[in-house]
Amino acid sequence: MGTNNKIGGGGFHHVALRANDFEATVKFYTEGLGFELRQAWGEGDKRIVLLDTGDGNYLEVFAGGSGEPKPEGYYFHVAFRTDNVDAAVEAAVAAGAVVTVAPKDAVLGNTPPTPVRIAFVQGLSGEIIEFFQSTGEHQL
Repeated sequence: MGTNNKIGGGGFHHVALRANDFEATVKFYTEGLGFELRQAWGEGDKRIVLLDTGDGNYLEVFAGGSGEPKPEGYYFHVAFRTDNVDAAVEAAVAAGAVVTVAPKDAVLGNTPPTPVRIAFVQGLSGEIIEFFQSTGEHQL
């Protein structure tokens, strides 16, 4: 399980998002992007779900968002692996997302140079989502 010997295991597990509209946000990620509900608990503004993004990494969605900044702040963006950035963006837009950076090819680093395809959308609670596809021999 993972290759990070420093912290034991490693890898992305989950990112937490406080949703402004809990039901719409859960629907966006499950129906729109195909994430699967793994756990749910709480009631009302204390509801929480844990959604499997497709490979055992999770998005944790909390109810009770007000649209106002929270003391814990916002994350910059969360990146999800995909094998087809263009299709992922189409699914996100169909579910209500807004494209902020259209799908494009890029090369990351130089040790070795790693070609990727990326795109960014804004989700229903203002969160920035990156779709990330390794397209070359060196997979990230």
